[in-house]
Amino acid sequence: MTFVAEHHHHPHHDHGHAPPGSALRTAAVLTIAFAVVEALGGWWTGSLALLSDAGHMLTDGAALGLGAVAAWMARRPPSERHSYGLGRAEIVAALINAGTMLVIVLGLGYEAVMRLRNPSAVNGFAAALIAAVGLALNLWVMRRLHGHDMNTRAARLHVVGDALGSVAALASGALIALTGWTRADSLASLAICVLIAASSWRLLRESLHALMEGVPQGLSVEIIGSEMARVEGVLSVHDLHVWMLSGSRTALSAHVMVRNMGQWERTLVELQRRLHERFGIDHVTLQPESMTRPLVRH
Repeated sequence: MTFVAEHHHHPHHDHGHAPPGSALRTAAVLTIAFAVVEALGGWWTGSLALLSDAGHMLTDGAALGLGAVAAWMARRPPSERHSYGLGRAEIVAALINAGTMLVIVLGLGYEAVMRLRNPSAVNGFAAALIAAVGLALNLWVMRRLHGHDMNTRAARLHVVGDALGSVAALASGALIALTGWTRADSLASLAICVLIAASSWRLLRESLHALMEGVPQGLSVEIIGSEMARVEGVLSVHDLHVWMLSGSRTALSAHVMVRNMGQWERTLVELQRRLHERFGIDHVTLQPESMTRPLVRH
């Protein structure tokens, strides 16, 4: 596909940066610690929603720890064996986290169905109280995980799942305390399973798309190529490729047909500026071409 010049003006957009791994480490420690408390509370109250959420939080704590390790690996500098660095570790972590969540949902769903068939006694008031504390912790952790890279989004998905689990346990506990209807506990667990499964499946597909070097979500090769072709001195753009280096870094390579090879340095600076400000793309490899000779520049 070739993009030719057509000059227009477009507004610029800001792009966020990945948060430090310390937020993920803190979230992992707090999540695992409360998972133990919630498991004890679920055993004491007889609440499946609490026990399910405890198992969910325990796995999420491990997932958050994995995300913290991936964030640390992504900050490692390039080496002879990994010339792009280890940024893909964030995408791999997101893939593992999403897949793990789907497995957890299947297990929780099965247990909830069994409980619907054979309901057991639940201390609704105590379950609701413990769930409220868990919800407060989940909301605090979510405020800490404010990045937009894939790894942090995967970690936030786990925390959102925890928060929804806490809401379900809180609601079912309150309903049981008021009415004595114990099946509310299992129904709440099933509702949360459906919500988490939908989000996990979406993240799983996005992670696989990134590993297959697909165009990142929210970006369009056609729009990017057209914007590049509008730069003064550019006649056309072809062989344009866009892919993800990590959960927060996007790479681009292209051949650029220019009117005057002697003006390439100035044209290159303007192309890099537009790609950064308009699309958040910083790792750019462009090959200028004229009717006589190409010249590779990075």
